[in-house]
Amino acid sequence: MSRQDYEVVIGLEVHAELSTKTKIFCSCPTEFGGEPNTHCCPICMALPGTLPVLNEKVVEYAVKAGLATNCEISKNSKNDRKNYFYPDLPKAYQISQFDMPLCEKGYIEIELDDGTTKKIRLTRIHIEEDAGKLNHDDFGGGSLVDLNRAGVPLIEMVSEPDIRSSEEAEKYLRKIKSILEYIEVSDCKMQEGSLRADVNVSVRKKGEEKLGTRTEMKNMNSFRSIVRGIEYEIDRQIDVIEEGRKVEQETLRWDDVSGRTFSMRDKEDAQDYRYFPDPDLVAIKLSDEYIENIRKTLPELPESRRKRYIEEYNLSERDANLITASKYLSDLFEGTTKICNNPKAVSNWILSDISRILNEREMEPNQIPFGKEYLAQLIELIEKGTISSAIAKKVLEELFENPKEPSKIIEEKGWIQISDEGAIKEVVLKIIEENPQSVADYKGGKERALGFLVGQAMKQTKGKANPQMLNKMFIEEMQK
Repeated sequence: MSRQDYEVVIGLEVHAELSTKTKIFCSCPTEFGGEPNTHCCPICMALPGTLPVLNEKVVEYAVKAGLATNCEISKNSKNDRKNYFYPDLPKAYQISQFDMPLCEKGYIEIELDDGTTKKIRLTRIHIEEDAGKLNHDDFGGGSLVDLNRAGVPLIEMVSEPDIRSSEEAEKYLRKIKSILEYIEVSDCKMQEGSLRADVNVSVRKKGEEKLGTRTEMKNMNSFRSIVRGIEYEIDRQIDVIEEGRKVEQETLRWDDVSGRTFSMRDKEDAQDYRYFPDPDLVAIKLSDEYIENIRKTLPELPESRRKRYIEEYNLSERDANLITASKYLSDLFEGTTKICNNPKAVSNWILSDISRILNEREMEPNQIPFGKEYLAQLIELIEKGTISSAIAKKVLEELFENPKEPSKIIEEKGWIQISDEGAIKEVVLKIIEENPQSVADYKGGKERALGFLVGQAMKQTKGKANPQMLNKMFIEEMQK
């Protein structure tokens, strides 16, 4: 049997670090980095006699995430102890939520490649504390525990097993990331572990209703790795079934270098964690007024912005989708457009050259080192004829390297566009003299020859000549 004879079933558990200033049960800072064990105290080190106090901002951010993903918000909730031992979990239990999470029965919609939308259901969103981190010494053969991350607040967003391919999984994760960025509850910096996912994968023969045995890949923090991991695990499980063996329920580690999964341990079920209510924390009780006040603070979400950009700025559906997928690109687009009043030009720069540079440098949109004022000035310089589009591309590269006013960059580099008729005519006559064949081709009806001649003139002037003036003057001279 082939892969086409099987159906893939995927569920995701997305962990997002919340952007609160302090940890979930103490006043230690949550900022990333710092020397090991400098952002911790007796509470997050789990020293005897310490008592946790719940950070109210964590509840607010979780409710905000629930409202943005169409969840029902629980008015009565509580914290539970999830018992398991790892060296980076000093208490030997994690404070999480079991049977009474803050948010339940939500959903988000993703757009498929054929233009249709698909609803992915969210079982729950609950709050919990992060564990510490083990730093492995490959040369010394030991590991050291860093507790800076212990107690950093998380929300865990658990999906129903509604995802049917690695492509759908990626679209779902990108939508979750986009929503969390828009509502500003998490910075979602995957490279810093602020957004990561546990990926549950199973396969079953098409037509079967019973779910296959699932495996779980833990703590994956890049879209590329998640897609590769899912594809590998699908093929591995199908091979196991085709060989007449059984897929084991287990927790796996994805190795990005070898491109395969390795078994870590048997997969635990809920009963293995021996959940019970945390006796040191009071129940969480929310009023209707509290929930409604948070609902009122929700900003405009990606879907709403997308529709508005199509109607207000006359963007294509594709362009509006791409821009609003990232809050940072969307804010840059909107802010720049308000200054220069040229939405099409702003959209083109963001989706072409800026996106290209981000991809080449493997940067996230929130790492763009300049703001709306500089991009607006760059576009205005092109509109005024001060620089050509070719020079503007070089200015943009400079903005990524050493951000400063574009007008200062072109002044320092001597990139101001040549619009002097006498100077341009001199270049045109020289290029005509040096390329008699191209001149003959143009006169013979080959329009492309004009483009070649203009290109030679731009090369001669290092991209500084006004291209419109060049075109006009070439045509005038060759018609004499």
